[in-house]
Amino acid sequence: MQAEFAVGPVASRERGAAIVVLRLTARRAVRSGVLWGYVFGLYVATQALAYASSYRTVAQRAGLAKEFGANAGVSALVGPAHDIQTVAGFTVWKCLAVLAVVGAVWGLLTATRLLRGEEDAGRWELLLAGQTTRRVAAAQALVGLACGVAVLWTVSAVITVVVGRSSKVDISAPGALFLAVAVVAAAAMFLAVGALASQLAATRRQASAYAAAALGVSYALRMVADSGTGLGWLRWTSPLGWVEELQPLTAPHPLALLPIVGLIAVLGFLAVRLAGERDLGSSMLDDHASSAPHTRLLSGPSGLDLRLARPTLAGWGVGIAAYGLVLGLVAKSAGSAISSSSSLTRAFSRLGAVGAEAYLGVAFLLMAVLVAFVASGQISSARAEEAEGRLDHLLVRPVSRWSWLVGRLGVVTVVLLLGGLVAGVFTWLGAASQQSGVSFGTVLQAGLNVVPPAVCILGLGALVFGIWPRASTVATYGVLVWSFLVELVGGVVGLNHWVLDSSVFHQMAAAPAVSPDWTSGGVLLAVGVVAGLAGVIAFNFRDLQSA
Repeated sequence: MQAEFAVGPVASRERGAAIVVLRLTARRAVRSGVLWGYVFGLYVATQALAYASSYRTVAQRAGLAKEFGANAGVSALVGPAHDIQTVAGFTVWKCLAVLAVVGAVWGLLTATRLLRGEEDAGRWELLLAGQTTRRVAAAQALVGLACGVAVLWTVSAVITVVVGRSSKVDISAPGALFLAVAVVAAAAMFLAVGALASQLAATRRQASAYAAAALGVSYALRMVADSGTGLGWLRWTSPLGWVEELQPLTAPHPLALLPIVGLIAVLGFLAVRLAGERDLGSSMLDDHASSAPHTRLLSGPSGLDLRLARPTLAGWGVGIAAYGLVLGLVAKSAGSAISSSSSLTRAFSRLGAVGAEAYLGVAFLLMAVLVAFVASGQISSARAEEAEGRLDHLLVRPVSRWSWLVGRLGVVTVVLLLGGLVAGVFTWLGAASQQSGVSFGTVLQAGLNVVPPAVCILGLGALVFGIWPRASTVATYGVLVWSFLVELVGGVVGLNHWVLDSSVFHQMAAAPAVSPDWTSGGVLLAVGVVAGLAGVIAFNFRDLQSA
């Protein structure tokens, strides 16, 4: 009898050891899924309730549908408007495209962090020393990531169902559940993309760059398909286009789930297969480790930082340029819709302009978010270098802590400035090609106008990095997401001005619709510089902390 009782705990421990990768991955993915599920659900709820409160009469809703229903410029940005004279149609139009992109970014970053990132940090060596293989461990990790997606869907679905029961919104429970499926579909697909990229790339940074490139191509194809150029068939070549084809709440098309499920299955199978065919720490694509030495930019820590971040920064630069070009291309048609609508003209006249400049003044908010993502990513990268022990090898040399961090922040600040210039130049090129009547100087100033919020976020992130490094990534992205959400929903729900002022993007003037407020911009820059210097001082006096 004693032997029988002893077998139970041993067997339980053996089963637990066999699925340790699944449990560890699921635990971290679920925590992230809960947080972003709340963000998704609250965003859907806010848009639905705001529309129901702002457009109460049939005439108001019909006017909105007339103004935006067939506008090619707006469709290219957020997808075509179907039945936006209803709460359900408007909610899908405002939420689906935005949350699909946000979910895709979440998916690819989560997958590369929990797969290639864990491998780069050396933790998979310990896990694979147990009762598992590389292929089984990869399969378990994918199941753990799937748990994160399931929680993301569950939380967002519950909130959507609850708000749908409101008499103002009146969305059925099945419709709300299918909307949640559509919203989360892009996250699931790009989790699979990130998992495959983690097997192909030699580092987490490269894996994220590969997955981000796939997202950029998908987004570009979707925008072209929705731009009214007769290329609607391109929608079926883009994963984001498949999400759009689901058409939840308006004309549900469940068959569009087939390519989504198929892509996830194929990429998941390839990721598991490749994980078993390569050695731990290696990659399927050559990382050029045996190439001839190139010592350019290796004369100091700042040059090294620039060299290491060069692929990622180049990818962000291409993305910013492409987005700016698209904004410029659609500015004239979107501006015409504003000018032809008396209600929109009154609304946008508060900005001091109508037409293309008014449209760009609103659209540049997203450009500011893109540039701020560059700053947040570099704080996250600095933390990863410390957590994974790479920074130790640099600081044992005659390199002081303050010079490393100051140099890194200086490089990122220059990159942010260049990002603003790229945004302005390429937006003007797109606008000029359509003869939108927007001057080069005006758009260039609008591009520079997005830099101060990013510098402020960079400085705040550096401050947290210096004081509490383990929280630096969460805090930096938290400031960015909070600022974006406050700016999105603040105007429609009438938030208190103290809450609005907590958003760094709220301090940014809506250029080029109005002239940039360089005073506010200077304050944001000053806050960023002071916070960054405080972070450097704190970093100089604390111990290095691993993950």
